[in-house]
Amino acid sequence: MQLAAIIVSLVLIAVGVALFGRALLQIFHHLRLGQHVPAGTRTDEPAQRTITVVKEFLGHTRMNRWGVVGVAHWFVAVGFFSLLLTIVNAIGQLFQADWLIPVIGDWLPYEVFTEFLGLMTTLGILTLIVIRQLSKPGKAGRKSRFTGSNFGQAIFVEAVILIVGLSIMTLRGLEGAQHHVTSYEAGFFASYPLVAAFRDLDVSTLQNLTYLVAMIKISTSFIWMITVALKTDMGVAWHRFLAFPNIWFKREADGSTALGALPPMVSEGKPIDFEDPGEDDQFGVSQVEHFSWKGLLDFSTCTECGRCQSQCPAWNTGKPLSPKLLIMGLRDHAHAKAPYLLAGGGKDAEGVEKGSAEQLAQVPAAALTEAERPLIGTLEENGVIDPDVLWSCTTCGACVEQCPVDIEHIDHIVDMRRYQVMIESSFPSEAGTMLKNLEKKGNPWGLAKKQRLAWTKEVEFEVPVVSKDIEDLTEVDYLYWVGCAGALEDRAKKTTKAFAELLHIAGVKFAIMGSDEACTGDSARRLGNEFLFQQLGQQNVEMLNMAFGEDGDDESTRKPKAKKKIVATCPHCFNTIANEYPQLGGEFEVIHHTQLLQHLIDEGKLVPVTPVEGLITYHDPCYLGRHNKVYTPPREIIAKVPGLRNEEMHRHKERGFCCGAGGARMWMEERIGKRVNDERVDEALSLNPDIVSTACPFCLVMLSDSVNGKKNDGKAKESLQVVDVAQLLLDSVKTPEPRDPGADGEPATAPEPEPVK
Repeated sequence: MQLAAIIVSLVLIAVGVALFGRALLQIFHHLRLGQHVPAGTRTDEPAQRTITVVKEFLGHTRMNRWGVVGVAHWFVAVGFFSLLLTIVNAIGQLFQADWLIPVIGDWLPYEVFTEFLGLMTTLGILTLIVIRQLSKPGKAGRKSRFTGSNFGQAIFVEAVILIVGLSIMTLRGLEGAQHHVTSYEAGFFASYPLVAAFRDLDVSTLQNLTYLVAMIKISTSFIWMITVALKTDMGVAWHRFLAFPNIWFKREADGSTALGALPPMVSEGKPIDFEDPGEDDQFGVSQVEHFSWKGLLDFSTCTECGRCQSQCPAWNTGKPLSPKLLIMGLRDHAHAKAPYLLAGGGKDAEGVEKGSAEQLAQVPAAALTEAERPLIGTLEENGVIDPDVLWSCTTCGACVEQCPVDIEHIDHIVDMRRYQVMIESSFPSEAGTMLKNLEKKGNPWGLAKKQRLAWTKEVEFEVPVVSKDIEDLTEVDYLYWVGCAGALEDRAKKTTKAFAELLHIAGVKFAIMGSDEACTGDSARRLGNEFLFQQLGQQNVEMLNMAFGEDGDDESTRKPKAKKKIVATCPHCFNTIANEYPQLGGEFEVIHHTQLLQHLIDEGKLVPVTPVEGLITYHDPCYLGRHNKVYTPPREIIAKVPGLRNEEMHRHKERGFCCGAGGARMWMEERIGKRVNDERVDEALSLNPDIVSTACPFCLVMLSDSVNGKKNDGKAKESLQVVDVAQLLLDSVKTPEPRDPGADGEPATAPEPEPVK
């Protein structure tokens, strides 16, 4: 028994280590096929990045949001790395059954540590096995987050961990029996029942059992290593190694998610100059090798856990998009195509094959076939990603928020959209109208610029317009960025007027840009038309900088600059100006209107006194919540309005459900599955509310449309309202008594809420 155990174990160790080393080298070469990233963007602040990795791993910051699953996975993950010395101990036991690791082998703290983690790893994997079996796709269908995952691979990995965990505990029992442990001791607090079961066996039997179990433990571990080494696209296994570099190289060094701003568009690792693009610049992604090496690392790191899928509004309403399946598809395609690319294959900008016939002669036929597949194409075209998958995304960020290994799904989706829009001109036809209107009129509806001021005639106070009523913004506290919807869409205009009136009541000096304001370009950018976004963005940045006093040829004559403070009622405008305009040279302090209103209430400048009766539920706009982490201010405003009873929908805050308008979906028709806004409204109606509130004009339109449809069908009560938080507050606010002017004779100014920078 001993000799057989030694031979089998050592052979498997040698083969496993050799193949695993080769696999690591293979993965490295695969990642190098990707494009460069801009210098420093993935390696800045190395100390902070290292802290982020440690924090995310030891804290299991994403996984622990899932309760018992997170706790179980923590013990399995930590046990995998912390119990490596048990393999060393098992190898020693092959040669000497009662062998212990020198110095620490019988050290009580080490024994307790091994005993505890061995037990908890075993219990942890049993818990995960039960959860997976209860969530089988066959039982739950699309509602199972494991739908589409490689179930067989997952069962193999779970079985390996369970066998190893049981082997560790069994070897502990055999160790105790051979070292004559006769009662419960701290070092054998969990394995003592096994010690008691083994201690009456004779020495020879104990030794042979030790050789057998040690061989099982070693063999299982290295059979696993050989298997994953031969299958480098086995994400459910490889994520335990690749997650560390993937988190270290994540977009934000401070550990925040890859949400908010989209990164600048690059080609060969350099930002594209849209005023004078290079002839060889690559616009977007049309081949898998056009993704950056970080993108390829993302694909390989996916563990197929399905958390992204379970939260995705497209998947939850019957659309073909699953963020998990999209990443898995890109991963499998990248791995299958890699031999062709490593042999020098690929096509230049004109579609000419770069590899020579000699280079490609040895490439497997399967890789050559894979290389011919279009990245975006229908099933009939043998495409890797179906167009309906690509255009179903609302860029809500739920996938990025939930991913435990920090995959940047939205960035990859938008990169593929960019090529389709700017090079292929292939996108849903309805969006084409929106793009033309943006190009010609500066707003998605194609309305005349002068109509942006129509709402100002519907309020009972003067709304100053820059360059018309005031020269620049040095005279006011805030520039109010009204946005296209806020100025032109009837329902959103109610929010605009309510917010402006609240500012007037509170004595806050503000002004608007009026007809000089143009669309921020959010929808154009997320649709994939980066060129149009750049055009609109540069125009707005130049206009804003001028309005804030950055014009003038001579320092001696230039007027003092205004503080660059902007307030926006649209989260999409808020996000673009705050997070994306800095890429274009526009550095502004930007807050959302709910943040300012909350501060005005706290300062006593807005006093909600009139009760607004009824049950209210609040819908989190994705670009306010997940993308910018603004969850509290709207809820605090609602809490201050007397008479309201607030109840949260099941999916709220970080797990809030999209209204269906983001990612330029506002301008595209939903033809597949259930409408996203209907799904969200159905969730709201389950609470039987009197008011559904939100803080975004897009959400307001989408939720209103659905509620009105359900009223017509008799599924919602006629009294149900959909309103912005500002409208609620205005209904409750009593005009304050005139305040004493300050020492300089001017009215008190607004408080200083924390801006997004």
